[in-house]
Amino acid sequence: MNKLAQQLMGWVDDRFPATKMYKEHLSEYYAPKNFNFWYFFGSLALLVLVIQIVTGIFLVMHYKPDASLNASGIPVAFASVEYIMRDVPGGWIIRYMHSTGASAFFIVVYLHMFRGLLYGSYRKPRELIWLFGVGIFLCLMAEAFFGYLLPWGQMSGWGAQVIVNLFEAIPVIGKDLSIWIRGDFVVSDATLNRFFSFHVIAIPLVLIGLVAAHIIALHEVGSNNPDGVEIKKHKDANGIPLDGIPFHPYYTVKDIFGVVVFLMVFSAIIFFMPEGGGYFLEYNNFVPYDQLQTPPHIAPVWYFTPYYSILRATTSDFLPWLMALVAATGGLTLLTARNSLVRIIAAVLSIAVLLGLLTLEAKVWGVVMMGGSVMLFALLPWLDQSPVKSIRYKGSLFKSILAVWVVCFLILGYLGVLPPSPTGKIVSQVCSILYLAFFAFMPWYSRMDKTLPVPERVTSE
Repeated sequence: MNKLAQQLMGWVDDRFPATKMYKEHLSEYYAPKNFNFWYFFGSLALLVLVIQIVTGIFLVMHYKPDASLNASGIPVAFASVEYIMRDVPGGWIIRYMHSTGASAFFIVVYLHMFRGLLYGSYRKPRELIWLFGVGIFLCLMAEAFFGYLLPWGQMSGWGAQVIVNLFEAIPVIGKDLSIWIRGDFVVSDATLNRFFSFHVIAIPLVLIGLVAAHIIALHEVGSNNPDGVEIKKHKDANGIPLDGIPFHPYYTVKDIFGVVVFLMVFSAIIFFMPEGGGYFLEYNNFVPYDQLQTPPHIAPVWYFTPYYSILRATTSDFLPWLMALVAATGGLTLLTARNSLVRIIAAVLSIAVLLGLLTLEAKVWGVVMMGGSVMLFALLPWLDQSPVKSIRYKGSLFKSILAVWVVCFLILGYLGVLPPSPTGKIVSQVCSILYLAFFAFMPWYSRMDKTLPVPERVTSE
């Protein structure tokens, strides 16, 4: 039997590099030996992606993207979700796995990204890995947005209407662009069908491609570690990193432990609290979408709320603060940059943005701020000028600023689910400025920070 298996694998290897891929990406891929708790979330993100794809396939078998009313006067799309929940054998758990999985996906991805911030996983030579990761994050946001409309509940329909209407703020093309996205003047059957197509086909294809590129790029340059030390610098006579161990079986076993713990928590939520207290599934979404009845408070799902808070904070009285931030950043660049080309670019961009802040309406800048607050993550490899990668060897200045940024991010997320209020507006404006300043001033405070010497080899702490 063993000989037959070897012959079969030999036949496959002659036609497809199965064994070669297994060695390159598992048994002979050497990872740093000091991975800690924060390194669970990459594999957990891959697990949740598989859960979402598999459950999505089963949901599509029974879901109908149709906004017309059935004989009972209920939208067909909404009724098909109810049919899945009530009549399809096991449909309720598949639907809850998918809806809870969306929130779980963002939880593990946010923690995965935070790990990158802690240990400088975006620094050279891993810039492309980070950019692929930011692309994955953007695809997840698009996938969640398009999928949010499909249950055709009150919050789904009105949330889509509000978000798509934001594109009208874009000068010249805004109105036509919002109509093109919806396929109609309001959220309708055309909107539902095109969102369904993007959610089920287009975005998943791009997402899977980016995940594959992310993993390939990671295995090309090697994984980072809590010390920020490159293990490829120290190898034995056989070319094996002295501070590395094979990913399989050592980290596959470790990841399996993380998977078991995650599935226990995930299952507990699905069986006992699938709505997540109204955060994973809003209660308004259990009511069919009605174009003539607006919900008292329209808010996006929790994982969008930090950026939604930045959008709401960008009012006319907030623009002077943005102008001050742009002027300060541009002025510091002009004073400290050694390259004349950098100074020219900084001056041109600063003047252009300042003129835009003076001439364009606040709602335009709200949309720009909301999108830009996400895109800023892509600039981290070039904004961070610290001589060390890991937070273990960075000083109190960087640690304090990072802690403030995390608190501001959480506050913005919390305020985004609440109705607007004067106090909430002021707090969200302060937190928005601090959120943006974290990125804007990083080239300077990361250089000013007092760092500790980095060891030559990885530590086991």
